Amino acid sequence: MAGYEFGNPEVVEEELDVLIIGGGMAACGAAVEIMRWSEGLDLKIKLVDKAAMDRSGAVAQGLSAINTYMGDNDPADYVRMVRTDLMGIIREDLVYDVGRHVDGSVHLFEHWGLPIWKRPGDEDKPLTGGGKPVRSGKWQIMINGESYKWIVAEAAKKSLGTENIQEHVFIVKLVNDKNDPSRVAGAVGFSVREDKVYIYKFKCCLLVCGGAVNVFRPRSVGEGQGRAWYPVWNAGSTYAMALEAGAEGTMLENRFVPARFKDGYGPVGAWFLLFKAKSMNANGEDYQAKNAHLLKEHNYGTYAQGHSMGTCLRNHLMMEELRNGEGPIIMDTPSALAKLAETMTPKEIKHLEAEAWEDFLDMTIGQCGIWAGENIEPDKEVSELMPTEPYLLGSHAGCAGLWVSGPTDIPGVPEDWSWGYRGMTTITGLFTAGDGVGASGHKFSSGSFTEGRLAAKSMVKFALDNKDWQPELEDSVEDLLEEIYRPVRNFLERKDYTTAIDVNPHYVTPRMLQFRLQKIMDEYVAGVSTMYQTNAKYLEIAERKLGMLKEDSLKTRAKDLHELLRAWENYHRIIAAEAHMKHIQFREETRYPGYYYRADYRDLDDENWRVFVNSTYDRKTKQWSLRKVPYVQLIKD
Repeated sequence: MAGYEFGNPEVVEEELDVLIIGGGMAACGAAVEIMRWSEGLDLKIKLVDKAAMDRSGAVAQGLSAINTYMGDNDPADYVRMVRTDLMGIIREDLVYDVGRHVDGSVHLFEHWGLPIWKRPGDEDKPLTGGGKPVRSGKWQIMINGESYKWIVAEAAKKSLGTENIQEHVFIVKLVNDKNDPSRVAGAVGFSVREDKVYIYKFKCCLLVCGGAVNVFRPRSVGEGQGRAWYPVWNAGSTYAMALEAGAEGTMLENRFVPARFKDGYGPVGAWFLLFKAKSMNANGEDYQAKNAHLLKEHNYGTYAQGHSMGTCLRNHLMMEELRNGEGPIIMDTPSALAKLAETMTPKEIKHLEAEAWEDFLDMTIGQCGIWAGENIEPDKEVSELMPTEPYLLGSHAGCAGLWVSGPTDIPGVPEDWSWGYRGMTTITGLFTAGDGVGASGHKFSSGSFTEGRLAAKSMVKFALDNKDWQPELEDSVEDLLEEIYRPVRNFLERKDYTTAIDVNPHYVTPRMLQFRLQKIMDEYVAGVSTMYQTNAKYLEIAERKLGMLKEDSLKTRAKDLHELLRAWENYHRIIAAEAHMKHIQFREETRYPGYYYRADYRDLDDENWRVFVNSTYDRKTKQWSLRKVPYVQLIKD
């Protein structure tokens, strides 16, 4: 285009009632539900996603199971399971609320066309008509889910209207209100396709950008770089933007370290639960039985009884083998398939083999590539398992996130756990769902969608309650533009200092900045290289190095829009990483053995630390404040 110069973006300003930031399952749940409650109310609602909704979020590649479906189960028992798995500290009001509403979401998925496996004889019956699903576990049901996200996104787009959806725009900062700093008034971002900056004003927003991956150095480096279990585009934006706006975080010391098929990161759930495969050490021993006595040490066994052993404790028993040189850890797929085949016809065996491959084709096609590339046939050869690098999230077997307002109709809930609008953070007008909601894991795809629906209803009420309020941004348009495009300015003003644009003392590339972050977190904040161990001294070093890295992030360069995207993703990762480090530093115990270890506080200390750890961040002073919040049990053991 004649006269066009990158770095001089067009500024687009828009005023709304409700802004949905993100395009994953929680965002889709909100998009579907909000139109139902806002019909005839003349509210201006918009959804902005940095990707494309059809393949946005953690369900982008598909899934082979919906991991949260009650059916005949009691939501109270669901709370007990989640509490045990997350080592005794959860917001039981939030978990129960998901449990009592989630089935309605799953019924919508089936109505929209998602194929859900049914038991023999029930193949033509919908779940709402008495059809019994095939369960791979007490809470999981099997699906043909390669197009799961596509189906859900289609419903969301139909509900909200494509004219109210803006894709390929990356929101990178929330802006507080000029007259009330405890309130959010707007958001700013940029197009990843055009040289444009977007500034939105609103009465409230839903921040649902997922959790965080690539905060820690991944196991897959070099030729495998970019491979991870969790989607690589989830950069901690939910946590970083909310924390910088002043929202209170909770349980951000928690992380998820899934045990997965090595190198391909293929999930193991269906193999354990549906195919009944066993894992073992290099000597063919059942390491969980062999090491069960270890759960009595450090008080870990408290959460290995009753409902189910905590996921982190299963990791703990695996890592004992690896530390002692008894690895690798093996999944015995041949024996499992052979055992199932004993009572099957040749046709049924063929179908079983197809299901074994489909488990990965539905959601982790890279694992099929590993099997094919290494000539592995699962009915003939075992496969290695591994604990992955850590991920920060709040919807899987993890509970990092933000402190939000809960339901008001559950007996025994402390009064200060609810402030009127389900899903609203401690910053007025700022809502979240899915990975953004802390202290309430095991929502998975269906629960995240459900939380989006719950938040949508609350946001409509909030918008109506504040219909006469006018947002006023505390930052000027000029200042916002300069901040957002700082990496571009760094490049344009300094690029001619050297003949090689990637080597320059005046700026750092997004790729190199990410390497620095991952090295710090891996080596000092309990990554894979230390077998997930840290201590006070390591954390002190991490604190200093992260402080310098945050300063250096202001010198990141962006030579194009893609690098501008990467520059801001990395900044969000640094804020999320710092929060994670500060929480681990504050909690002086090992609450999640198998996820991380405080080597200087190995015990699980219920007497002093069965509490929520909450934090706030001051964007102006760059100081953190942390506090304990009492845990309250609502559902009896």
